[in-house]
Amino acid sequence: MAKKDLNQLAKFITEIASGESEDSHKSKKEANVIGRSGGLVGGKARADKLSPERRKEIAQNAASKRWGN
Repeated sequence: MAKKDLNQLAKFITEIASGESEDSHKSKKEANVIGRSGGLVGGKARADKLSPERRKEIAQNAASKRWGN
């Protein structure tokens, strides 16, 4: 996006807030898709880096926090 002066920026913000700008809807959907795909990849990559002992430690800690044991 090119630099905007103050008036152009105000108009742009108003369009997004009022739903007149199609970019606002499109960018939200795109952000959700990108975030979701990154999360799916990142979790597996993190698990692959951890040793089995560390994964077990993390899982036990999570279970104790969740169930209060």
